[in-house]
Order: sequence, then C-alpha cells, then structure tokens
Amino acid sequence: MTRPVTLFTGQWADLPLSELAPLARRMGYDGLELACWGDHFNVQEALASKTYAKDKHALLESHGLKCFAIGNHLVGQAVCDLIDERHQSIVPAHVWGDGDPEGVRQRAAQEMKDTARAAAAFGVKTVTGFTGSSVWHATYAFPPTPQAFWDKGFADFGRRWTPILDTFEAQGVRFALEVHPTEIAFDIASAQRAIEAVKGHRCFGFNFDPSHLGYQGVDYVKFIRTFADRVFNVHMKDVWWGRGDGTVGVFGGHTSFGDPRRNWDFRSLGRGMIDFESVIVALNDIQYAGPLSVEWEDSRMDRVHGATESAAFCKRLDFPAAAGAFDAVFDKDKQARAGG
Repeated sequence: MTRPVTLFTGQWADLPLSELAPLARRMGYDGLELACWGDHFNVQEALASKTYAKDKHALLESHGLKCFAIGNHLVGQAVCDLIDERHQSIVPAHVWGDGDPEGVRQRAAQEMKDTARAAAAFGVKTVTGFTGSSVWHATYAFPPTPQAFWDKGFADFGRRWTPILDTFEAQGVRFALEVHPTEIAFDIASAQRAIEAVKGHRCFGFNFDPSHLGYQGVDYVKFIRTFADRVFNVHMKDVWWGRGDGTVGVFGGHTSFGDPRRNWDFRSLGRGMIDFESVIVALNDIQYAGPLSVEWEDSRMDRVHGATESAAFCKRLDFPAAAGAFDAVFDKDKQARAGG
C-alpha cells in the first residue's frame, strides 16, 4: 500500500478548518497535518476540553480525512531564538506575555511540552516543528567565529530541548524538526550536531523537507539515508535554484518570495528541481511508512490549483516497495521449495 497523501495546513490558516477540510478532500487529499494556529488545532483547548479531540476527529472523518501529525513550528521557533518584535506576530499571546525575551523562551518551552500532551490526547504520535537557534545570526562566520561559539549554541539547544523531549517521551510522542535555515539544524552536518546535543534522544528526529536543502547544495537524498531511523515525517515541497537575473544570490538579497530577481524560490510540486523519484526510492529503502505531507508554497500560482496538482503528483509518483529482488524468480532452490 502506498503512503497517505496529506496537506500541511500552516499556509491555509486563513480558512477555518470547517472550510478547509472539504476543500482538501476535493483537492484529492487523504488527510491533514494540522497546524497549531488559526483554528486548526489549539493546544490549550485540546488539554482543557474533554470533547475537543473527539470533535476535531469527527469533523475530519465527516470529510473522509485522517490526521497523522500536528505541527507547532511557530512556538517551537521561540524556544531558542534571540527574541525580537517579529516573534510577537507568530506566537500566542500567552506565550508572548510581556515580551521579555527569556520569559518568551521559557513559556514557548512550556507550550511545546503541552503540545506533546495535546498530541497524545488527540491520538497522534508525531509533532512537527522548529527549534529556533541562538546562533543562526552568526551563520556567516564574520566576525571570525570559533567553534566554541557554535558549541555554546548547540549546548543552549540541548539544555532547552532535552526537558521538552523528555515530556514527549513520557507521552509516547516524537518531535520532528523541520531542518531549515534559521533552525539549530539546517543541513546534514548541523543535524548530526543537533542529535549529539540532545545525546541521541530517541524522541528527536526530523521532518524531511528537500526544498530547504536543495538550493543550499545539500544532498537531500543522502539526508534520508544518513538519518534513516530519524525521519519521522515527510514534507513534499519543491524548489528551483540558479534562476533570477543575477542580482540576488542564495542569501535572498532581502527580497520577498516571488521576486523575479531571486536566485531560488519555492515551487508547486513537479515544477521545481527536486528529484522526487530518488526521494521516493530512498524513503522505500529506509522503510518509511508515514504520510507524504504536501507543504504547498508557490508565490506564482493559485493555491487551490497548485495544491490540487500537488496531491495528484504525489499519488502518481508514490509506489509500494518491492517484496523482494526482481530476479528472485530465477532462484531454482526457491522454485523447488515452492513446488513442494
């Protein structure tokens, strides 16, 4: 059986779930990865109400949809970040509080622990999200950055996230970091370092999204094979690079997505440069059986058109793994045993 194709709802939070669910079904999806913003999934309501989870499931089921993961990227970002005014617009008011940076980070950590509890109450085993980073601002190494500086950043991540991951473990839920610029892990090397920082915590893994790796020049298929036992969720998103007019490089030139000068930009599935055939082969090789969750982003395209074609793209592309090698039929010993 091929994997379920789901839609990550983060980019659709302007629509109430009661409108998005039937639309998602019409677009061809089997389920939703619910974002913890808009009205799609509310962590505190899930913990406070005895009927919240039941009502959400009933809404999804009425449209033939399932939920395999929830995403709390926005709050997770605030756990390790150097907090500034931008964060106020992405975290709930009770997490922002008075805006004191350390207070925001502490409250964000508590909210992520609550997210693990809410996921368990909802009956899902995976939470996707971000971690933030106290050292991302120094990614370009000038002023000269010694390894001790990076070490402090990873130590800060380990100190803040290990207690969160312990709560995840107690709830039987896993956290899948979307490896992504601005996070503690944004390529293979930093992902390995992040695992070390939490001492190989078994509830820490990755939400694989090739779009954030390809334009950087990172081997995204190698990522799957390197972290075979830690790919907890998969986002399907395309990207192209080497475009634009030569005035903007890989760092983005402080331009907005969709600006024609950009060197790279996200694209609807199948319209970028990611080799999804190799992605599916690698996912089969590591025996990943979870959903293929479309995170649809393309500033040049109507989103309903794009999300519809993306669902069809995934279903056309995906295939079940073989039961054995194709040339096993030539094994005479097996044939003799089969014949009695």
